[in-house]
Amino acid sequence: MAKRDVVISDEAKVAAEKDIRAKQSEVKYDLRDFTIDYIVQQFRDGLFYVPDYQRAFVWDKPRQCRFIESVLLGLPIPMMFVADMDDGRLEIVDGAQRIQTLESFLDDQFVLSGLEQLPALDGFKSSDLPPPQQRKFGTKALRIVVLEDSTSLATRQEIFNRINTSGLAAKPSEIRRGTFAGPFMSFLAECARDPVFLRLCPISDGLLARREGEELMLRFFAYSDCYRDFQHDVEAFLDDYAEEHQKKFERSEKKRMKQEFDAMMDFIHRFFPHGFAKKKGAKSTPRVRFEAISVGVNLALRAKPDLVPQVVPESWLDSDEFRFHTKTHASNSGPRLRARVEFVRDQLLKGID
Repeated sequence: MAKRDVVISDEAKVAAEKDIRAKQSEVKYDLRDFTIDYIVQQFRDGLFYVPDYQRAFVWDKPRQCRFIESVLLGLPIPMMFVADMDDGRLEIVDGAQRIQTLESFLDDQFVLSGLEQLPALDGFKSSDLPPPQQRKFGTKALRIVVLEDSTSLATRQEIFNRINTSGLAAKPSEIRRGTFAGPFMSFLAECARDPVFLRLCPISDGLLARREGEELMLRFFAYSDCYRDFQHDVEAFLDDYAEEHQKKFERSEKKRMKQEFDAMMDFIHRFFPHGFAKKKGAKSTPRVRFEAISVGVNLALRAKPDLVPQVVPESWLDSDEFRFHTKTHASNSGPRLRARVEFVRDQLLKGID
């Protein structure tokens, strides 16, 4: 048992009790049992809905099949969380992946495969199940925690955050979107949907679904504004930047950021033959490469807005020095971050008076 020197006073215990009770009063809920047929129908009708701060659907086929197998076996399914909203709808706080998998299965949108306990069902769709099993599947009840409509958005987001940081289910970019939801995160999503960005910065469909575009946008703005302050903890650095802009994201700041983003993208389009990618036809973009090029270009344009490089980027993009600066092992190092963005900046400004 760990030893400690601090003695907790009676006054501190009273204050702690008061704090706990205050927070507990913010979370009021009921436990309800809904059948799978009812849940899926409510989801189809839009009465159960997925809020913006949630992840897109990201479960792969093996995980969907494993979940359906668990339901067929009658295994306990972890409770889902929904929030009773003022308009009578139920916001899915946790459980969107499971509900969407149930809907897809009942719609015959995928075939079961790789089942460990029920291999005889490999190749089956929902409609292929024996009629008694179809009825049992639809009438199986799942337990759902229904948060009262007095539960604030911040509390719902915190529940989503807590649930998804208890395991490995959500990426930091997905959790950040829920934790810091607001105008700034919406602005990052807007930039990530820009067609020029999507064309010049190839990202796989899987990573797009998991908010990789928004992650790259956050890194672009955070490093452009504060790269000299970065030390080594990427997630803490990005969280701090997102939190600061969540609290205060003024119209003037949005205008400045959008202008810099557009100018940077236009410059990449004009002077970088493969955009951010290593070569023509690439299917992905390494984060460290995107950071180096995007932030380096932005820093150069801040120094000279009408910049036309005297040395074509192709002459140094394939150099040993640039490859050294953009090795993935350098991503969490403050000095390496500064070195790579300033390398790109200095190469672009070389020969400019």
